[in-house]
Amino acid sequence: MWSRAQLKGRAKATFKRNYWKCILISLLLTLIAGGSGAASGNISSATGSLHGSDNQAGSSYDYDSSYDSDDGSLRDFEAGLEEGFKDGLKAGNRGMMGGMVAAAIAIGILIVVFLVIFVLILLVDVFIINPLEVGCRRFFIRNLNEPAQIGNIGYGFDNNYRNVAKTMFFRDLFTVLWSLLFIIPGIVKAYEYMMIPYLLADNPQMTKEQAFAESKRMMQGQKWKAFVLDLSFIGWYILSGLTLGILAIFYVSPYVNATHAALYEALCYANPAGSNGFTQQEDSVNSPFRQENV
Repeated sequence: MWSRAQLKGRAKATFKRNYWKCILISLLLTLIAGGSGAASGNISSATGSLHGSDNQAGSSYDYDSSYDSDDGSLRDFEAGLEEGFKDGLKAGNRGMMGGMVAAAIAIGILIVVFLVIFVLILLVDVFIINPLEVGCRRFFIRNLNEPAQIGNIGYGFDNNYRNVAKTMFFRDLFTVLWSLLFIIPGIVKAYEYMMIPYLLADNPQMTKEQAFAESKRMMQGQKWKAFVLDLSFIGWYILSGLTLGILAIFYVSPYVNATHAALYEALCYANPAGSNGFTQQEDSVNSPFRQENV
């Protein structure tokens, strides 16, 4: 059985022992884990000018009584005015249709651009970011027992890369789909899948089904405790905000990442079968995460 104090104490000691490398890997994890007025003024100006010209024309207008006696000229004037009004309506309709077509084309282009960007981001996430995350998790696991090397971040690319990328993709996909159900199920599933990158960092040969089943088994009865563990860092997060993130870079993020690795190690020992199917006796001898002799 693990406690928050034990995990935090172990994490703090191990990350300080390899301080600058832990900062660098944590910063990488942070980066990969987790963005008409002029037209209306012109219209108002034009409208004001039109009203001004109308007023000026009205003030300088001299009534000519000859219009009263010349009915033919008046009818011609009215007919011309009506014809001009109809022509103006037709031109306005054509302009409106042209504007609607242009707007539809612009919206279509924006949708295509958005889809292209979304696909590119998805590909980068699946084939680069997720394997990098597995490598970073492996760094912190190994750092619990020995000063880990930065080269560990390439572990997900060098060991069963396709399986790692596929399993991590489904972890993200299932988490997003569960999050659509009023957020809370997504949070629960995020903690249920929490151990998947650590399991792949330990054993990249583990299939998708095995990784999901093992993470679920390891987190059974542990999700709430893991949530409280994360919640216990809230004071550090507040201090990080007050320092504009500087404290997060140089202390809080490495501390949290090392604590999560320590949680994985603790759950491995709490699991009677071990995280890779070892028996307890085999696990104590063969596990790369056994305690150091002090």
